[in-house]
Amino acid sequence: MTKAIKFNEVTKKLPKHLHKFIVKQPYENYTAQNQAVWRYVMRMNIDYLSKVAHESYLEGLKRTGISVDIIPKMEGMNRILKDIGWAAVSVDGFIPPNAFMEFQAYNVLVIASDIRTLEHIEYTPAPDIIHEAAGHAPIIANPEYAEYLRRFGEIGCKAISSAKDFEIYEAIRLLSILKEDPSSSEEAINNAQQKVEEIQKNMGELSEMAQIRNLHWWTVEYGLIGTLENPKIYGAGLLSSIGESKLCLTDKVKKVPYTIDAASQNFDITKPQPQLFVTPDFAHLSFILEEFANKMALRKGGLKGVKKLIESNNLGTIELSTGIQISGVFTNVISDENNTPIYIQTTGPTALASRDKELIGHGVEYHSEGFGSPIGKLKGINLAIEDMFPKDLEVYGIYEGKKTTLLFEGNIKVEGEVITGKRDLQGKILLISFKNCTVKQNENILFLPEWGIYDMAIGKEIVSAYAGPASLNSFKNMGKVSEEKTHKIIYSKQELKLHKLYKKVAEIRINKNIDIEKLTSIFINLKDNYPSDWLLPLEIFELIYNSNSKFESDVVAYLSEIKLNSNYEQLVNNGMNLITKNKG
Repeated sequence: MTKAIKFNEVTKKLPKHLHKFIVKQPYENYTAQNQAVWRYVMRMNIDYLSKVAHESYLEGLKRTGISVDIIPKMEGMNRILKDIGWAAVSVDGFIPPNAFMEFQAYNVLVIASDIRTLEHIEYTPAPDIIHEAAGHAPIIANPEYAEYLRRFGEIGCKAISSAKDFEIYEAIRLLSILKEDPSSSEEAINNAQQKVEEIQKNMGELSEMAQIRNLHWWTVEYGLIGTLENPKIYGAGLLSSIGESKLCLTDKVKKVPYTIDAASQNFDITKPQPQLFVTPDFAHLSFILEEFANKMALRKGGLKGVKKLIESNNLGTIELSTGIQISGVFTNVISDENNTPIYIQTTGPTALASRDKELIGHGVEYHSEGFGSPIGKLKGINLAIEDMFPKDLEVYGIYEGKKTTLLFEGNIKVEGEVITGKRDLQGKILLISFKNCTVKQNENILFLPEWGIYDMAIGKEIVSAYAGPASLNSFKNMGKVSEEKTHKIIYSKQELKLHKLYKKVAEIRINKNIDIEKLTSIFINLKDNYPSDWLLPLEIFELIYNSNSKFESDVVAYLSEIKLNSNYEQLVNNGMNLITKNKG
């Protein structure tokens, strides 16, 4: 799918495994009604948000090339975004959180290519181009916020998930798709809702990914900034929702100071939020992010870090004190009585790296069946192997051609003939390889000579543990694209005829040639065949407002009839008020 997509200076830096999530923006599929929905939401939002959004919003709209009147094209946005060091790509609905954040780490905005239906004009449970382009893009024009977003992506994509995280992601994705599809049955939506609720009840302890996803939600998506008494809006979910942008500033929504406690506050993506967090400024966002990062296995390492990777059952990396990095699916860790890890084990394809670059000869083809290594110091010796000089290594029998026995703390015994070793550019020893090697812990066999060469990583402690590989080139097929695709709406012949009416009105507006006869014909057609459509009569009213004609009176009377339906009353009132204000 990415063959027809043009990559620019920013998107060319994306790692190959992220390309699978990118789709070509289906611009030709946007109907004239879709364009009218975009225009209505943008005009409403700008009118209102100019008073209540963070000062960066309006300026950001201009700087990011987002038009009020037409849905933006990725190519056009990218030409302008590159000036602030960012880019945008189109994707199919929700993508996995770690992939979403990895895009951010490369200064790339992920934009869902679909647009909300008229029925969900005030709020959509699914990500759409209004939310992504008109919500996220404008605020990144603020350099301090843009750096927070990039750094968040950099840290967030290293957060370790639980086995339940992908399950809840798939369940929420399906629910959002069904809710946005007009043809979905109530039974299907209810079943999907129940599935989400069941998984949420049984998530257990929140993983790092679940917690950092919460921080993302309460800042990037639903954040307020300023004081509790007079906050401004900067979160994309609020900036793109007509209903919630107004509701959020009322007393119906509780406001609390933004702290690290937000990491444990879950959210329901399908409903308006009853509570929001207020940050005093953008700098505070970065402060809390760093506070959270300091608690992550990324910076703590240790036994807990390895256990998180094992529980995730996903590709992850540990880094030892020498800088050697082991990437694979971790399945076992042995610890001593002090809860210190003394042996780690991966199963399946594993790669070794240093400074995020794969060690030559130690990729997944070589370590195709897994990797295991002791960690720590030799028993009774204060000097760790990594700190030994060549003479020290010789004293302890660690040199090429020597048959040696190394007994580590925790009774991990390595017996074999040293073949060679690997050092980093500074000369620090990273790896020692043995032949005819046996590795045991007491009577527990960890490696036998017939299994081949034994490669032993050197390091006295685990300093870091995180999701994903150290070297992006080591694993070719990372990340899974959901099999559940967003549903493309199949329009009836009647609906397609309505879209043609929208297109005719749009052409009259664009050409600035107010053809009353043509508009009257469209209006009669509308009244006779589309009594539930409220947006197109508003578009017609905008064109003939202040004409003091009978036609104008007829349109106003018709809109008054539509307002008798409580679902449309506020939407029609808002539209008419904006038209009279702008043209008064």
